[in-house]
Amino acid sequence: MMQSLSPLDGRYSQLVNNLEAYFSEPALNRFRSLVEIEWIICLCQKKVLKGLPFLSETRIKELRKIAYDFDFKAFQLIERTTGHDVKALEYYIRDRLLESDEPNAKLLLAVHFGCTSEDINNLAYTLAIRGAAEQVLLPSVNQLKSVLKELAQNWADVPLLAMTHGQPATPTTVGKELAVFAQRLENQISNLKFLEYAGKFNGSTGTFSAVTFAVPEVAWDEVARDFVTTFGLEYNSLTTQIDPRDSLSTLFDILNHCGRIMHNLSTDLWLYISRGIFSLEVNTDQVGSSTMPHKVNPIKFENAEGNFEMADALFSLLSNQLIQSRLQRDLSDSTILRNVGVAFGHWLVGVNMLVNGLAELNVNQMVTAEELSQHYEVLTEAIQTQLRVAGIQGEVTIDDPYALLKHFSRGKSITAESLRIFIEQLPLSLADRKKLLELTPSKYIGLAEKLVYDYFGSR
Repeated sequence: MMQSLSPLDGRYSQLVNNLEAYFSEPALNRFRSLVEIEWIICLCQKKVLKGLPFLSETRIKELRKIAYDFDFKAFQLIERTTGHDVKALEYYIRDRLLESDEPNAKLLLAVHFGCTSEDINNLAYTLAIRGAAEQVLLPSVNQLKSVLKELAQNWADVPLLAMTHGQPATPTTVGKELAVFAQRLENQISNLKFLEYAGKFNGSTGTFSAVTFAVPEVAWDEVARDFVTTFGLEYNSLTTQIDPRDSLSTLFDILNHCGRIMHNLSTDLWLYISRGIFSLEVNTDQVGSSTMPHKVNPIKFENAEGNFEMADALFSLLSNQLIQSRLQRDLSDSTILRNVGVAFGHWLVGVNMLVNGLAELNVNQMVTAEELSQHYEVLTEAIQTQLRVAGIQGEVTIDDPYALLKHFSRGKSITAESLRIFIEQLPLSLADRKKLLELTPSKYIGLAEKLVYDYFGSR
């Protein structure tokens, strides 16, 4: 494995091995063989072609076993001769049928009947991609959302100095900021869950020409619709030789959007760590720097960031390129489509790194408190807003409270004492001044804590 060209097959192989069942060469051809076998069963059971046998349940199980027990090495031997993988698969299935207890010459002719390679490929790839998205990627991002939810609730009341444009701003809480990412991910998870995948099965240029010519009395478009929908896919009736893959492009866009959210989370966590807001709890043997013993580097978040960038580049390519084809068909998409698993792999590594990194985080509440205590200027927003309320209610006459606070605070070092003196001189009621004098940056968090509990409490 360590001789592999790709780190997904080497360094990160343990993190992505669940994807092998969907994107390896054996997996792809297993999905292809499944489509081929189901098409044979469809032709027989619907009595589309006279002469084909009606299959017993036992015989159907035997046929499906050809796909489930797919022998990739035997297939490879055939492909070396044909130089065409889908044609090799046709011959492979014919060989398996000949080896069965009930060989049927007519059944051999039903293998790949009326099909072009893309009839098989588009369904096989879509089934593999849907399976990987639903069975591997979706659970992984759900796990990340659950971790964020738990941390958000644990730290919902921990005040945090916000930074807008890189400058001190109205305080928030650690939990509320993590909850923002949990909500963003939940929206994309919902999009993933309800995405409809499409497929086609209509011949070499999407016209059913061969089968309609040979057997004109059959409503082939309806047969194809029934066949495609048995896989839980939407039927695409108008295509060229290939399905336009619009539904797959939508999937790649959703995954890419989700990945950019997680990239944003990775960089934010990195910045919080650089400020000392978070510390990393790692085992005593872990090395942070090869030369600086004091360091514990946020490598999991940096690793996640890099993998999401790799996934971004690949998903963008897949989404943009796979929906295009010259006239009725060209082959430029084929090699690109084979790299879907690589995009999924980098995305999955990124999620795993984030989950593992979050498990190492601790909030340094002494640091957050000290940081807030050094930035009393963030309370000027509260003061000018209180002045506006007093003016609206007719209690004071100040034309521009914002300008007053700007003149007092901008470019100056504001301390608790200087702010106290300023507040005591304001023409406000005793009650309003008392309220402002009792306010500190760590108390100025608005509804941050409530927003966290309200959001997760309803889910």
